[in-house]
Amino acid sequence: MFDALLLEKDDTGFRASVRALEEARLPDGDVLLRVEHSTINYKDALAIANAGPVVRTWPMVAGIDGAGTVLESSDPGWQAGDRVIQNGWGVGETRWGCLAQRARLQGSGLVRLPEAFSTRQAMALGTAGYTAMLCVLALERHGVAPGAGDVLVTGATGGVGSVATALLAKLGHAVTCATGKASEADYLKRLGARHVIDRAELSAPGKPLQKERWAAVVDAVGSQTLVNALAQTRYGGVVAACGLAQGGDLPGTVMPFILRGVTLAGVDSVMAPIERRREAWTRLAALIDAATIDTITEEVALGEAIGKAQALLQGKVRGRIVVRL
Repeated sequence: MFDALLLEKDDTGFRASVRALEEARLPDGDVLLRVEHSTINYKDALAIANAGPVVRTWPMVAGIDGAGTVLESSDPGWQAGDRVIQNGWGVGETRWGCLAQRARLQGSGLVRLPEAFSTRQAMALGTAGYTAMLCVLALERHGVAPGAGDVLVTGATGGVGSVATALLAKLGHAVTCATGKASEADYLKRLGARHVIDRAELSAPGKPLQKERWAAVVDAVGSQTLVNALAQTRYGGVVAACGLAQGGDLPGTVMPFILRGVTLAGVDSVMAPIERRREAWTRLAALIDAATIDTITEEVALGEAIGKAQALLQGKVRGRIVVRL
């Protein structure tokens, strides 16, 4: 038996509860993992609160991320005792996830835990941190170098935003953070932000082209915020878009693209190729130190995860939530 956060939906309604389950109920897979730590991402919160169409197979064990130790493996790439990270690939959506003490997964989707990280530290980053690193890699591929100009991070107190701020500052960029939480300015500056602006500057409709402010942008918000970020990006700049906290619409024009040569780079973490995942985790291990991880992290037990998911959706969480299994 093992404990898991189980999501159920039937004729009687929706239920999220921590339950003891039999290991025999785990889905097919070639790696059995003892999950030591997981986390609550925005997508997890939507699933746990039944606030969005995340789960597509019922019942579902929540948790798109996990880190732990391999117990059994029929995949030749892994053996018992290996320490691994799981991110995405439909886990917690179409197959049982990692907010549980056990998970059966596909070995082809796992990444070896970097020696620099404990499982707790890896999950303090999780998909949010891994996505932030993918965004930074996207900026680098488009030639954005330190000293090129200010880089904007939206949704800055969230998981992606917090890690992106720390990464960009570590690399030497001048980071401006947009947030609706003025009280968190000191937190963002501890992560390396040089300036903090009110998200209201970006969240309402604006002109198709605005004053050129940003050499690059990491956006986890979408909708009107993304449109304004594009309208303020300097000639030849790049915007890495990875989220939709404000909305999935894009109510803008082509003007930034055809008059300023701005690039909109979409960043997907769920189905990213394994080599890109390995690159992201290798770079995270080189750039993020323990002190930064501690700054952005709150740890809870599995029984507290449902409440924390609700708090995250209500905007009452900053940084990252690690779930101890």
